[in-house]
Amino acid sequence: MGDFNLALVIVAIVVCVIVFISSIYLLVNYQHPDDANQAYFPKFVVVFGLSIAMISILMLPADVANRHACRHAIYNGACNLTLPMKDLWLAVYIVDAILVFFVIPFAMFFYEGDQEKTMGKRIKSALLWVVSTAVVCALVLGILYGVIGKVDFTVRHLASGTTSFPTSWQFSNNQPCIGNTARQCSAFTASVASEKTWSMRTTFPEYVVALATIVGSVLFTIFGGVGIACLPLGLITAFIRRPKAVITRSQYIKEATELGKKARELKKAADGLRQEEKNGAKGRAWRKNVKAVEKELLQLEEDVNLLEEAYPQGEKAETAWAFTVLGYLAKFILGIIGLIVSIAWIAHIIIYLLVDPPLSPFLNEVFIKLDDVWGLLGTAAFAFFCFYLLLAVIAGAMMLGLKLVFITIHPMKWGATLMNSFLFNVGLILLCSISVIQFCATAFGYYAQATAAQEIFGHTLQSLRGIKYLYKYNVFQIGFVILAGLTFLYYIAFGWRRKKPSARFQLSS
Repeated sequence: MGDFNLALVIVAIVVCVIVFISSIYLLVNYQHPDDANQAYFPKFVVVFGLSIAMISILMLPADVANRHACRHAIYNGACNLTLPMKDLWLAVYIVDAILVFFVIPFAMFFYEGDQEKTMGKRIKSALLWVVSTAVVCALVLGILYGVIGKVDFTVRHLASGTTSFPTSWQFSNNQPCIGNTARQCSAFTASVASEKTWSMRTTFPEYVVALATIVGSVLFTIFGGVGIACLPLGLITAFIRRPKAVITRSQYIKEATELGKKARELKKAADGLRQEEKNGAKGRAWRKNVKAVEKELLQLEEDVNLLEEAYPQGEKAETAWAFTVLGYLAKFILGIIGLIVSIAWIAHIIIYLLVDPPLSPFLNEVFIKLDDVWGLLGTAAFAFFCFYLLLAVIAGAMMLGLKLVFITIHPMKWGATLMNSFLFNVGLILLCSISVIQFCATAFGYYAQATAAQEIFGHTLQSLRGIKYLYKYNVFQIGFVILAGLTFLYYIAFGWRRKKPSARFQLSS
């Protein structure tokens, strides 16, 4: 067991280094050129936040492996000599909560502050917002923890008589217990009055994690439910809408002229909004117009990219068109694979979580059989399914951001992502990663049984006073499946249609 633990520690250190390097790679390749050689603090927060999010996802497979280290031990207390996964879980998620509710908002306020102000004034303004948020959060957490920060466990007192030790063992469906007259064990014959409720106060770190999980679960249900459908179907519909052939030069000039007119309209609208901001007229209509301009800008960028794809120019035009065709083919293949994974997720939720008792362990058995083939194969598949949920959350946030007015758009684009969009998406990933882990610990309870994650997210969270009913009646799972189904229907009805060219853009008064 000691050799296994040493190997697990080495693997954990190597994985952490790889995660950190991957986070730096994403930052370098996604950042906007305007942020080069500046905004170092937001960049540090982005790298650290991405690392924490990826490590938290990978900790559940590590928790399973850590539990396996003492599974075949021959002495009591062997599991106490393994990695302290419960302490590690709490540490990671406390850091997660601090990043989401304090550090990332500070970095966003600092980055979006008026560039004409001095560094000290920008820090002071950002701290003012964050301190105000911290005071409110501390008051809410303190009041809730003092009033309802307890867990209620339902227990049953069982008692039975004694009998002489048998000389032979004969058990069957009709004779499950010792003795010739016993037909049912005490657990089945106990009266309802034997049930009691044990109440005890949970620790404050566990309570913080629980509340953060609730907030993340709401966002995860909405964005994840929509995203698990739109992620694969968006790739497939992009293939369906792809340009079938290179357009003529006259068509290109006509389309480029229309896009130029639209770009001038948007520039005029943006200049007007900037002047209104300087005059202090930042009301509801101003925010609505800013949202509209952002949406039109994203649509304009998409139209420009599509036009460049349909009419490649330069000496390597044929090569560019070949790569365009291959890119859409890759989207189609990835969309089919993603659709299979999404259907497997929905089927598993219905079969294993919503039906009581579960019809089948389904994906749990798949992971266990993959582990039998090769030790890390099931773990890798398990981690892939967890990461897929995070990708679904990002896809759902992007789709709803384009459709709903009250959701801010923060697109992630290769080589063109501003730090405020980076920080927003990292905060969303961090907040939803807690819920993804809780969701996976529940959905794959058979595979991840007896782990520290199940102790935190299972027994404690699902017995917390005032919150347990959300999990008792599967509110989040049902909402997830319903939103996924509605999104599937939306794409079947409207997703395959080509977008009509938008009319002349106008600001609302």
